[in-house]
Amino acid sequence: MGSTSAENHGTEGVGRRDLIKRSAALGLISVPTMSFLSACASSGGDDSGDKAKAGKKTAKNPLAVNDTAGMEFVLFDGGFGKEYAEDAVKIYEKNFPNAKVKFSATQKIQSTLQPRFNQGTPPDLIDNSGAEQMDMGVLAGKNQLTDLTPLLDAPSYDDPGKKVRDTLRPGIAEMGRLDGEKVWILYYAYTVYGVWYSQKALDSLDEQYPETWDQMLAVCAKAKKKGMAGWTYAGKYPYYLPFSLYPMIGKVGGREVLDAIDNLEPNAWKHPAVRACFDAYYELYKKGYVLKGTPGLDHIQSQTAWAEGKALFIPNGSWVENESANVIPEDFDLAVSAPTGIDSSDKMPFGTIWASGGEPFIVPAKAKNAAGGMEQLRIMLSEASSKNFTGKVKSLTAYNGGTDGVTLTPGLKSGVAALDKAGENVVNPRMQDWYVQLQKEKIGVSGLGEMMAGRLTPAEAIKKIQAFADETANDDSIKHYKHQ
Repeated sequence: MGSTSAENHGTEGVGRRDLIKRSAALGLISVPTMSFLSACASSGGDDSGDKAKAGKKTAKNPLAVNDTAGMEFVLFDGGFGKEYAEDAVKIYEKNFPNAKVKFSATQKIQSTLQPRFNQGTPPDLIDNSGAEQMDMGVLAGKNQLTDLTPLLDAPSYDDPGKKVRDTLRPGIAEMGRLDGEKVWILYYAYTVYGVWYSQKALDSLDEQYPETWDQMLAVCAKAKKKGMAGWTYAGKYPYYLPFSLYPMIGKVGGREVLDAIDNLEPNAWKHPAVRACFDAYYELYKKGYVLKGTPGLDHIQSQTAWAEGKALFIPNGSWVENESANVIPEDFDLAVSAPTGIDSSDKMPFGTIWASGGEPFIVPAKAKNAAGGMEQLRIMLSEASSKNFTGKVKSLTAYNGGTDGVTLTPGLKSGVAALDKAGENVVNPRMQDWYVQLQKEKIGVSGLGEMMAGRLTPAEAIKKIQAFADETANDDSIKHYKHQ
């Protein structure tokens, strides 16, 4: 999901009790195909002769970038657009005027780059996001990625007295680890996932955001009487549903339920909290509170219908404000909330939300100019580039700051407020990072999508999803990860 949208996006085992504590906004998913999985079967990282030689290490060039070597950067062209990256490239070109930079943007990351990984000629920096996101677990497991620890330990762009890692939001470096201490991924954006709505529309119903499921059903009933559906979602990409469903499961049953799901533990999906939340969502379908035709809508169509006032709530990530800017009315008063729970018996308080790094950037192991790719990231993690990103795409970055002097938009302001309310109660499910195909095609499309279309009962959906999880757990060709 990352960047931005299921179709246009993005979306980590690591120690995580102290993973993400406070901050705000952005991120999404992706689907690798079997051809890609097999394509990455060969190990990477050999030192081919055409790799750029190291340059001179100086205070202004701490990564020893070769100042005459070319650098290639491929960006996912999603909800964040490409202007922020183009602006950062201009800084690189200014700092290394004798280096030729090749920049391109595409929504077809896998289709475009798979042949180049096969040939051993990948770009130097990739924004690996979107519907065609490459499976990072596979890439790391097959030695196709560069360890980004040198970048994290380098002096920050603004303050030589601080390392890059010391300028990042809590949990960003940890998310980039898959196992061990090496950091394979730099999540540039910071995403708030949850239930998005128009405060104006909610006010018109004389209602507040519901904290319990009975209250949710009552609000949906009132909306239906006024000709508005309670919910819609990306029916063609139902892996958007977990943006609110997963943190709801964590709220109801506790973090350990989400950890067990991520860890592919036997019967994890059969936990009572999972059943309670599936039953709750299924009730939206049964009572007719989901916008008619939703299973046939893609993310843009569902977001447009929601922006037009045809539905009150939509599960999404904070990229939605930028991605839907052309259809959201000026007086919409965009807001996001943590998911509604079941009742007072929930293990975690109302306000429990999913927030994490999004928009995963990687440097291939066989990149000709890996130092250049990392230097481009170092530039992007400066205060100026961070402010530029936030101002242009209405989302925060991994840089812990960069909002001074930036006017926060309604959605961004609401996301920050939601994080403040959550405090320590921020969860970070890793399924969409560790097992992309399982998350998107199986749990999402074949499980949740079928249930919300009324073709599976909650019990049948859970049984089917557990079987998918067990199949993944027992597949020795898949690298497995666990929360530490």
